[in-house]
Amino acid sequence: MKIYNTLTRKKEDFKPLDEKEVKMYSCGPTVYNYFHIGNARPFIIFDTLRRYLEYKGYKVKFVQNFTDIDDKMIKRASEEGVEVYELAQKYIDEYFKDAKGLGIREATIHPKATENIDAIIDIIKKLEEKGFAYNVDGDVYFSTRKFKEYGKLSHQSIEDLEVGSRVEVDSKKRDALDFVLWKKHKPGEPCWESPWGKGRPGWHIECSAMANKYLGETIDIHSGGQDLIFPHHENEIAQSEAAHGKPFARYWMHNGFINVDNEKMSKSKGNFFTVRDIVEEFDYEVIRFFMLSAHYRSPINFSRKLLEQAESGLDRIYTCIENLEYLMENADKSEITDEEKEVAKKLDGLKGKFIEAMDDDLNTADAIAAIFDIVKESNTNINAGSSKGIIEKALSLLRELGEVLGIGLKKKEKKLDKEIQELIERRQQARKEKNWKKADEIRDKLKEMGITLQDTHQGVKVIYDKR
Repeated sequence: MKIYNTLTRKKEDFKPLDEKEVKMYSCGPTVYNYFHIGNARPFIIFDTLRRYLEYKGYKVKFVQNFTDIDDKMIKRASEEGVEVYELAQKYIDEYFKDAKGLGIREATIHPKATENIDAIIDIIKKLEEKGFAYNVDGDVYFSTRKFKEYGKLSHQSIEDLEVGSRVEVDSKKRDALDFVLWKKHKPGEPCWESPWGKGRPGWHIECSAMANKYLGETIDIHSGGQDLIFPHHENEIAQSEAAHGKPFARYWMHNGFINVDNEKMSKSKGNFFTVRDIVEEFDYEVIRFFMLSAHYRSPINFSRKLLEQAESGLDRIYTCIENLEYLMENADKSEITDEEKEVAKKLDGLKGKFIEAMDDDLNTADAIAAIFDIVKESNTNINAGSSKGIIEKALSLLRELGEVLGIGLKKKEKKLDKEIQELIERRQQARKEKNWKKADEIRDKLKEMGITLQDTHQGVKVIYDKR
């Protein structure tokens, strides 16, 4: 498998430190609101990476943090008249609701910044002892120029970064690019005891501390959105490597930006959407499928039309799965016949195409194309006369590869409720009586209820709307 490494700006063969276990850290949300579609993209992408690594036989120790203390959280808690920890817990719970809907599995560990203050203080103390950090009246800063490799992730010199970056104005800093590790306590804010007095951690230091605590001094993969390359991930590297004297992460992966209707997403433009907003109209799985339909490093445009296209594509996969399930229930022959061996060979080749795409820097767009080829092959060459063997091969392949991408896994409802069953029976009776008008009226009523009927040689097939 090859991965594009932001650090080296090239695709590299993926070789974890441990042949059997991958150590992976991905930046999680700041929990002061529902997460938006820009957040959803890395959550979905790197969940898919984890799934694929496990598919390839690795054990993955995956850490994704919750930032549950920072300026935004303090401001929002004050506005809502609640304690910061109450606000955090509320939106952590809401995160898991949306994540579950999107098919994002829980991380091995979801650490919170506030539960790891000791680890954060320990790494700041190391940096201070080694001369990389300095204390000014209870605020502790990282001395950026002392870390000679600063800028290696964003591929800019420290002079370029200083000229081109918007840095926080702070008269306490010795240098404009220095950044805060520990913030002195202000009245009304949550705080913790430390060697520098009461205060709270800065944003950048928490990820370094938690990655070190739960994964070790050097990890395999660190991932997040492209917007985190500088300054967040650049600062993580500086802190971690200055403290431990070892490489922090061997592979850095970043996903591209999301535009909304070809414009940058912004609250001021009124095109800022949370996942919770979108699922009022579209299924969670449509959002996941949409996100995986483009290569993760490419920018992606988000629009209603594109979501509708994703919904249509996902429906094609589900329709194929449901057709195969229906054929399985009614197939007579068991073993794959000689005539079907060519179809079986094509299916094996398409599985190889899927794996080849995923091995090429997690190319989910081409992997989905391979799944559509399986759908096409199934629809063209598997029918009511096919053997259970070939039907099961196609069906199990779609389920297997769907599991890797986290799509196509919903089970259709087997039990019809009484009203639907009665309508279907009344339609069948109308057809027997050749009362086509009445039969069509019942069919249209069922369609409004999200039920599509297909008349086949084996009987009526019931298809449920996915939304």
